[in-house]
Amino acid sequence: MDDAPAEIWLKLESLQPIGSFKLRGAANAILSAPRAELAEGVVTTSTGNMAQGVAWMARALGIPATIVVPDNASAAKLAAVERLGGRVVRVPWETWWSAIEADRDHALVALEGVDGYFVHPVRDPPVMAGNGTIGLELAEQLEDIDAVLIPWGGGGLTTGVASALKAVSPNTKVYACEPDTGAPVAAAIGNDGVPTPVEFAQSFVDGAGSGSLLSDMWELARPLVTDAFPISLEAVAATVKLLVERGRIVAEGAAALPVAAALAGAAGEGRVVCIVSGGNIDPHRLAEILAGRIPD
Repeated sequence: MDDAPAEIWLKLESLQPIGSFKLRGAANAILSAPRAELAEGVVTTSTGNMAQGVAWMARALGIPATIVVPDNASAAKLAAVERLGGRVVRVPWETWWSAIEADRDHALVALEGVDGYFVHPVRDPPVMAGNGTIGLELAEQLEDIDAVLIPWGGGGLTTGVASALKAVSPNTKVYACEPDTGAPVAAAIGNDGVPTPVEFAQSFVDGAGSGSLLSDMWELARPLVTDAFPISLEAVAATVKLLVERGRIVAEGAAALPVAAALAGAAGEGRVVCIVSGGNIDPHRLAEILAGRIPD
């Protein structure tokens, strides 16, 4: 864009077979699991993208997949999970988040009646390692990257990518991007790195934002993240619309966060890469955005 404040590059994970970066971590976690433990199938908790990654891999291996989703999950993402053969279990957002907060050995305790090999969408080291391949690819594909902007959901994407970049491109700064309806990373950075609960409101940016940080994930990410940028829902919606109109790129709300931040000049004037993490936006929400409205 001629009027952009920086040299902005987009890493389009929205072009993955499931429309999201989550296939990287799901594939790595499931393929590295002991085959005997996969006999009863796989389970994950997800707003939709990890769900599709796990369902995709389960179908490829011929095993069942059970996906536990919060009650605000995108209908489009859930329909995609079911097309891939996954079984969807809806729970209240608070129950879903309690499973996210638990480690992989205890998550199924929070989800009564669900059995299988649990793939934690954020905390599993193989998931983070799979996410890290994005950082390795960036270093191979583009020289002298000044900054990489990444949407923060639970921290698995940021930690994986930032860890890889630290090894292969140590001068590249990493920034977390969050909706301002729930921006705990920005709150922690503003409080000398101490995790600080924040008010959280659900929104169409359903893959990012929360009221608190996963403490172990923050400990991993804290030395790797330079800063965090809270982005308004108005700016996210405007960016989703802009990407469609100018680039014919469909991005979900969380995926538009980095681009919104870069367009606002938050990461400076250098060479900036935005991780467009997925394109699985609900069609009705996209239609509202293209009509100039902010969806629920």
